[in-house]
Amino acid sequence: MERTEAELIAAAVNGDPVSFEPLIQKYSPRVFATARRYARLEREVEDIVQEIWIKAFQKLGSFRGDAPFEHWLMRMAVRTCYDFLRAHQRNRESAFSEISDPEDDWLERFAAAPESASEHADAAKQLVARILEQMSPAGRLIITLLEIEDRSVKEIAELTGWSVPLVKVRAFRARGEMKKILERITKDKYL
Repeated sequence: MERTEAELIAAAVNGDPVSFEPLIQKYSPRVFATARRYARLEREVEDIVQEIWIKAFQKLGSFRGDAPFEHWLMRMAVRTCYDFLRAHQRNRESAFSEISDPEDDWLERFAAAPESASEHADAAKQLVARILEQMSPAGRLIITLLEIEDRSVKEIAELTGWSVPLVKVRAFRARGEMKKILERITKDKYL
């Protein structure tokens, strides 16, 4: 007989760590997918995921059950990813001369004819990833949640613990930050 999430959580809180394993199996794909949006190296992704699961297990007693376990877990995952970005904000800037040929071609095509740029989506994705790497942790988080994961401002506020106005301000600043990085790339490329 299969136990419900509530039963598994209650058993884990009462000292049965084995009861937590089905939750890990069920939600690991989603947790890994979330972590991969914030870290590029697989070892970093694995470290983030491990930290998320450790925090989830340690804080399981604080889960009230008002919302689904998945929502509680994903909020913790996003916050852990944000903490990772802030803690590991090494100088991740890459030289603009390191732009790959497909990215370079995409930039040239976009500069010449922006309407046809969607034909080369892979190069555009690579360029966006490169720009995101150079952004501040808060900017990267907000752009990832808002534009890549297509979450609403209200959802982002709930996930991050920020107010709705703060999310809007950070989104505005993050877009400006992206624009400056892209301008710097194109300036270096075309001047």
